[in-house]
Amino acid sequence: MGMNGQKEVMIECDGLTKRFGTFTAVDHVSFKVGKGSIFGFLGPNGSGKSTLIRVLCGLLEPSDGTARIGGHDVVRELGSIKEMIGYMSQEFSLYDELSVDENLTFSGKLYGLSGRALTKRRDELIEITHLRPYLERRARLLSGGWRQRLAMACALMHKPTVLFLDEPTAGIDPVARRELWDLLFEFAAGGMTLFVTTHYMDEAERCDHVGYIYMSRLIVCGEPDELKKMAEVNPPGTRRLDVACDHVTTALQAMRAMHGVRSATVFGQSMHLLVDENVRRSDIEQTLRDVGIEHT
Repeated sequence: MGMNGQKEVMIECDGLTKRFGTFTAVDHVSFKVGKGSIFGFLGPNGSGKSTLIRVLCGLLEPSDGTARIGGHDVVRELGSIKEMIGYMSQEFSLYDELSVDENLTFSGKLYGLSGRALTKRRDELIEITHLRPYLERRARLLSGGWRQRLAMACALMHKPTVLFLDEPTAGIDPVARRELWDLLFEFAAGGMTLFVTTHYMDEAERCDHVGYIYMSRLIVCGEPDELKKMAEVNPPGTRRLDVACDHVTTALQAMRAMHGVRSATVFGQSMHLLVDENVRRSDIEQTLRDVGIEHT
């Protein structure tokens, strides 16, 4: 029994709202995620993505509305949920001075594993994430991609059925990004439900369903192809450009003042621009040079 006879619902939000004082970080957001699917949560920096994940993981209490994981209320039944979920955030606390192996063991103990169960689970995850060659290496000496794998392995120690990943590929190279996604596909194929925040449109296209949050509100939710056709995402007569450059704050001001640029937002290390069709990339680069910024 599930969504229109489809998969059973694993994550469900209904009017979920989170306010900090007078600021509303998440504004009446509602959606459902089916078991074994990958839900991509897309939106610019500061749009409410991380706040929503923290509410779903029971780290923040909602101001209004409800959220359920596997049918359990995130406020009232947090105990049951803790067992079910894994959470990998950008601030994922790996212990830099500990080796890969020590980080894994520590995570397992944190989740109450010990003895043979701990060794068995650690070995399984070393196989899954291919971390074996790096076991003795200190966490701080790992490259971005391998660091992410270790963080993911730590979040998976207690065999969660729902995994939340907050920008898991921010700041890692394209090859490492693809490899991490291959792992996510394997997890989903094994029945795990994945909730991934990202600011890369090409990553959103790999998800079964995508939500787009902008200024705290979920403006669209659907399949990736539907999302690209939505006027809110790609209004007629416009196109989207990605511009990586230094001094993003200055660049953003210059872009917002530029004729033909409808919106400019920061996604990770780059700017996403929504521009009129006739605006050329060379015009944008010239405008940035005028304010003393070289694009990368």
